[in-house]
Amino acid sequence: MKKLIFLLLVSLVLAKCNSSSEYSYDLIITNVNLIDGTGAALVKRVNIYVKDRVITKIDSGYIEGKGEMVDGTGKFVIPGLFDCHVHTTDFNRDFPKLMHYGVTSVFIPGGSTCTNDYFADMRAVGNQDSIPVPRVFHTSQHFTMEGRHPVKTYASPRWVDGETVFFLRDTAQIAQIVKRVAQYPILGIKLTIEDGPAPPFVERIPQEFINKTVKEASKYGLEVFAHASDNEEFLMAVRGGAQNIIHFVGIDIDWGDSVHQVAVETLLSRDASIVTTLMIDKSFIYALNPDWLEVPALNQAYPADTLRKLLTPGAIAFAQRMEKMTKEEYGLDSVSMESIFQPKVEDIQKLIDLGMNMVLGTDAGNDFNFHGYSLHEEMQLLQMGGMAPIDIIKMGTLNAAKMMHAEDSLGSIEVGKLADMILLDQNPLSEIENTLTINTVFKSGQIQERINN
Repeated sequence: MKKLIFLLLVSLVLAKCNSSSEYSYDLIITNVNLIDGTGAALVKRVNIYVKDRVITKIDSGYIEGKGEMVDGTGKFVIPGLFDCHVHTTDFNRDFPKLMHYGVTSVFIPGGSTCTNDYFADMRAVGNQDSIPVPRVFHTSQHFTMEGRHPVKTYASPRWVDGETVFFLRDTAQIAQIVKRVAQYPILGIKLTIEDGPAPPFVERIPQEFINKTVKEASKYGLEVFAHASDNEEFLMAVRGGAQNIIHFVGIDIDWGDSVHQVAVETLLSRDASIVTTLMIDKSFIYALNPDWLEVPALNQAYPADTLRKLLTPGAIAFAQRMEKMTKEEYGLDSVSMESIFQPKVEDIQKLIDLGMNMVLGTDAGNDFNFHGYSLHEEMQLLQMGGMAPIDIIKMGTLNAAKMMHAEDSLGSIEVGKLADMILLDQNPLSEIENTLTINTVFKSGQIQERINN
């Protein structure tokens, strides 16, 4: 009898230990309002359980298990955001700013410092959770031509052929260059078709170079991310077989034109993605609007007194030229955010309705296109143009992860995915600007340190 009682006690102790282990979590966010990034409606008062970096359970009601508790009562949680067009010449400086604003993943389509070693360093720092840096996805270095965009437009001694850029001199060499970059963990080829963002414009890359690059990339399962910024470049990219367009700004789709209709249908058949980057146009006229530099949310990571130093005579003169060019291009008497962006957003909405994978990006990296903060500006421009916040959030989360081919692990708050999340104090579905009411940023379930000026 005593032996039986002893065995029962041992069984109970083991069961309790197993139960305790089974219900032990690294993080539990309790009683929070969930916006999961899939486009589904908000779900009130749920509990989110994280173990070993992954979301393991989402339920409501009684908390089952133990772990670090974060009270989400009255708060809202969305997935970590992606900025799918970022440049950085100093990632140690820029990455903490991105994370401060909840940008937990970035896509970097080349740049003047982007050697293979620089890419590798960014990937390495992005793969850990102990310091506040985003996950890093990237393309190859720019494929362009000597004297073309961006090396002439943004002249710098850091553009070095074969290291930070590849100059295409004839179609015969393209196969060798594509083979060379295909050995690295890139998502695809960055092909710069563009003639430049402002006068004096350079020549565009020839169509046969686009065609050949796409053909060679396909041999290695690589996509082409076409840098296009007007209708002609958009059509050249589509004709050449590109799978992704990394600027929508500057493109003005003529929905009554059969050529444009076929181009859109062709991209849809390729399961293509298009990145917005509306912030380019806003950044060009920032210097004419100094009040934009004194927004409290911006000044959390970018002190106002530092930003005022950007308002140089040269910056103001450039902004005046760009404002004049914008008036002429759009036939406007005066420039306002609504007059510039509403027609663009209407086109973006039409593309979404047709099934296009539209993705948020900013082209962050110039003086007035701010790492982290400007992604929230991008979202505000979309809402200003009439887009629903729930669709905007999806563009910056699940749609972005889809373009990165990472939707199995990122982009939404679902069981089995990495726990990249942002806890907000106010509801972004009532006003997208509330994505800036950041309470806590999580990467892989780890609370990330934010900037405290």
